[in-house]
Order: sequence, then structure tokens, then C-alpha cells
Amino acid sequence: MRLALALVLICLASPVAARVWQPADDAALTAALAEAGAGDEIKLEARRWRGPLEIHMPLILQGTQGAVVDGQGAGSVILVDAPDVQIRNLQITGSGSDLDRMDAGVFLTKAALRAQVVDNDLTDNLHGVRIQGARDAVVAQNRITGRLGRQSELGNGVSVWNAPGAVVESNRISQGRDGIFVYVSKKNVFRDNDIHDTRFAIHYMNTSDSRVEDNRSRDNGMGYAIMFSDRLRITGNSSDNDRDYGFLFNSANRSVISGNRVTGHPAPAARWRDMGTSSEAGVPQPDAPVSGSRIAPEKCVFIYNANRNQFSANRFQGCGIGIHFTAGAEGNQVSRNDFIGNRVQVKYVGTRFLEWSKDGIGNYWSDNAGFDLNGDGLADSAYRPNDMVDKVMWTAPQARLLLTSPAVQILRFAQGRFPGLLPGGVTDSHPLMFPNSERPLP
Repeated sequence: MRLALALVLICLASPVAARVWQPADDAALTAALAEAGAGDEIKLEARRWRGPLEIHMPLILQGTQGAVVDGQGAGSVILVDAPDVQIRNLQITGSGSDLDRMDAGVFLTKAALRAQVVDNDLTDNLHGVRIQGARDAVVAQNRITGRLGRQSELGNGVSVWNAPGAVVESNRISQGRDGIFVYVSKKNVFRDNDIHDTRFAIHYMNTSDSRVEDNRSRDNGMGYAIMFSDRLRITGNSSDNDRDYGFLFNSANRSVISGNRVTGHPAPAARWRDMGTSSEAGVPQPDAPVSGSRIAPEKCVFIYNANRNQFSANRFQGCGIGIHFTAGAEGNQVSRNDFIGNRVQVKYVGTRFLEWSKDGIGNYWSDNAGFDLNGDGLADSAYRPNDMVDKVMWTAPQARLLLTSPAVQILRFAQGRFPGLLPGGVTDSHPLMFPNSERPLP
């Protein structure tokens, strides 16, 4: 009697074995989604399956090679409204086009806690993956190709809204509006994504305490647009041949920006943009991807009202302007960075004196004709990227006609001999003699 009772208790305590469903047609798939229990797996064979699909139970939806889920242009192709759902190894295509409804290849609702969207091909969807409030979701190792057309009618590769703990990593994203867009969230990680031919590779809005690591942006309108966000760690990212800016910081504060690289492809002087006529405060809205463009980015970094950030060990190369900062950007630390081959290394229209070195170590400037007589790796004299003439040219571009005049040459000569004539601006008191990769410094 006791043995029988023990066996009954063991059976009741043991979880029911997960079931594997292998539907043969669309009707069977609909039935499987309705009847599956928690932990079950639904395997889709290589054929075209009719969507949209809705998942309301924690389960695994997995495809074999060649399995395609087609949304038929109506709504989101796969809507997930349950926790702990996994979507793997599927081709997902054909979402609707309703921007208000936020149609997507995969739509994760607030109930989709800990969802995993891994190793899928998402094509011809308004949004690739939409994380709409789903905490701790993971979107990884997917290949996401957006639509082409007017930017106002396109969605993003991955969209994140109010989804703390979301991780977006190791995806390949192209076309559409933004590669990754996040709005009103926190504690997110965007890591190791490859993004090209979009408007912005990564677009941050009102998102704090997060990390942007080791991403690669190339041939986009802009690399990384960081706006109204605080306490970020932005490390190890690259921007290659992005058209307007490598990085934009607009009201982004108390963040660490380290080990990043912005590389342009310098063009002949006649092809450089007119730096005096562009809009400085707004965010550009390019109409089309820029793949194949060989014009250097307008600015490696644009800092607008962004304060108390730390810029270190970054490389800014081949841009129209290395760093442009304005609108009261204060308290930023800039040291151990490389400024190489930018037409204008720094643009700062202001009257404050700013020191760009820390603990006796400054930055490397490729146009600094300094000497290092004691061999300590630091130039013997300070470097000032801008002077009074530069500020006159920025505020009154017509004055460029006078650049070669004797009066301007005498003014620059006098400033070099009498530093007290210099206006406020950036001073690097300890400029480096070698780029970051070559210098033997602690």
C-alpha cells in the first residue's frame, strides 16, 4: 500500500513530458498552436506555411531548412503573447504595412517575457522584430533585411520599447529605416551586430543604464544616434563610411565612450561638404542608403548638449570634422584618442577654455607638428586645434575669401607668438606623439 502511494506521488510530482508536434499542413499547425502545452515543440518541415500565427503558450516553434512562414501582408507574421517562447530557424516574411499597429515579422507583446528569437531569416517585413514591453527578451543571430522605399513608410530591423533586460546581439541587419531602434527602456545590451544600408545603424532615445558594444556600422546615413539617454557604456564599436556622422550625442550624459572607431574615406578637397552651411542642431534625415559612397562623413562625432561624458581610446579618422561640440556641452573628458586626417580636427564655437588631457596624457593629432626632445612620447608644447581665425570663418563663412590675405596671416602669426590673444577653446596640454596603437604609454 505504501509503495503504491509512493509511486502515485512520484508520478504527480514529475512534469509531463513535452510533446513534439509535426503538423502536415496549415490546418494542423493552427490546431497544434491551439492545443500545445507548456514546453511543447512545434517543428515545421520545409514548405511555405500560411500566417499570421499567434502563440499563447510557452513553447518552441522551430523550422527545418526551407521552412517559411508567410504573413500574406496582414498584421504581424508571428505574434508572441506568452512567456518563455522560442522561435528558431525559420524564414519569416510578408508582414503587413500598418505603422500604427507596428506590424512585424515577430511581435513580442508585454507578456512575452524571456522570449528568444534566434537564427531566423526575416525579409520583407515592416519591422523585423518588435519587442513591445517584453522583459529579458533575446534577439540573436538573425538575418534581417528590411524594405526599400520612403523612410517615412519603413520600419526598423529591431525595435525595442520599454523592455528592460532586452539583449540584441550578433544579428545582420540591412535596409529599412533604422537597424536597431530603442525608445523608453533601460538595462539593454546591443552587442556584435552588423548593420548596413539603413538610416541610423543604432538609434537610442530615452534609454539609460545600457551597453552598446562591438557593433559594426557601415554605409549608413549615420552610425550611432544617442539621444536623451544617460549612463551608457559605448565601447568597441565601429563606423565605416557612414555618410553624415559616426556618432551623435544629443542630451546624452555621464556615459563612457571608449575603444570606438570612426573611419571615413577622404575625398578630394572639391568634394568635401561646405561645413558652414549644414544644420548643426538637428538630426539628418537621409532619403536613401549610401552604399558605395566614397565621400567622407561630415563629422566623426557631433556632441550637442551632452555633458560629463568620458571619451578615451577612440580613433576618429578621415572625416570633415573630427569632433564638433556645441550648445553647452560641458564637463566632458577627452584623452588618449587619435584624431587622424580629419579636415578640421575640432570645431568648438564658444568662449570657454577646455583642457583635453587627463593625468598628464592628451590625444594624438595627426596635424600636430610638435617635438619630443625628452622622448617621453608627449609633445613638448600644447596643441590648439582652433584659433581666432577659425571662429571668424565659422560664424561668417564669407570671410573665407580673406584666408590668404596678409592681415589674416599676421593675425595667425601673432597668436602663435602671444597665446594670450587666443580665444577660448580646446587646448591639449600634453598631446601624444604617436597614435594609440603605437605609443608605449601606461
